[in-house]
Amino acid sequence: MKVHEVNSTTVIEFLLLGFPALNDYKFTFFSIIFFMYCMTICENLLIILLVSTSQRLHSPMYFFLGHLALSDIILVSSVVPKMLDIIIKEGSYISFVECFAQFYLYGGTVCAECFLLTAMSYDRYLAICKPLHYISIMSVKLRYSLIISSWVLSFILALISLVLVWDLDFCGLNVINHFFCDFAPLLELSCSDTTIMDVEIIVLSVPIVLLPFMFIIITYVCIFITIFGISSTSGRQKTFSTCSSHLVVVSTYYGSMLTIYMVPYRGHSMTINKFVSLVYIVLTPFLNPVIYSLRNKEIQSSVVIYLIVCGKKILLW
Repeated sequence: MKVHEVNSTTVIEFLLLGFPALNDYKFTFFSIIFFMYCMTICENLLIILLVSTSQRLHSPMYFFLGHLALSDIILVSSVVPKMLDIIIKEGSYISFVECFAQFYLYGGTVCAECFLLTAMSYDRYLAICKPLHYISIMSVKLRYSLIISSWVLSFILALISLVLVWDLDFCGLNVINHFFCDFAPLLELSCSDTTIMDVEIIVLSVPIVLLPFMFIIITYVCIFITIFGISSTSGRQKTFSTCSSHLVVVSTYYGSMLTIYMVPYRGHSMTINKFVSLVYIVLTPFLNPVIYSLRNKEIQSSVVIYLIVCGKKILLW
């Protein structure tokens, strides 16, 4: 492990403050976050199980949804367990290695979600705008190519940030006013010149955030044009229902992410950034399975069938 030392002061760990304003309500807050975390793991594991076992859910849309559920599990598991410790202790220390491991895992998963949502928008575009060519274009080979490239590229890009942040010097100050090791709070603690980091975050935001977001907007413009071209009202509603869940998830995810990067990490705005971070780290993974299941009869019927089968196995046992 690299030692960062300036003026004989060695920083070997960071203190994560968490939510000082909520310390008087820490047990209530802890209970809410713990409940949402447990439900998130159970919901997304159920989605993965259903997609991998149910014949009804072997289409490309559910294939991508299964990987989105996996990324949600990794995302919350990289942040929430430590956050619960921070809440109950009103602040908690994290070592250098743990901090940078969390930083890398969180960064890679966030990138993966951006790419997976982009792949899902392309899938919906083909299904609605190119229905006659959908099966031939969205082949098994293309599906796996999109998934593998999403995961691999995400963690390669996250590794670039990790290497640059790891090489920074930290000069004694080790208090992070956040609930996890995020990019901007770490930069604030560094006594190194962070100019290259400012350039790096702008450069990497292009392939990670800007291009996928623009691609999703373009695909949905084409989707809406196609939907409005359908003559019957019932036909329009049925077609829109196939992509409405994805659109809600994209709006929530990118809305909170763009807010984080548009609001500066200074003064009172840090409190805003913490709670907005909660949206896409805790709330969004919690709601994603609900949003996709709410109006999806195939998932609902698969859940019912799975529960019936499990019930029969329990009775026989």
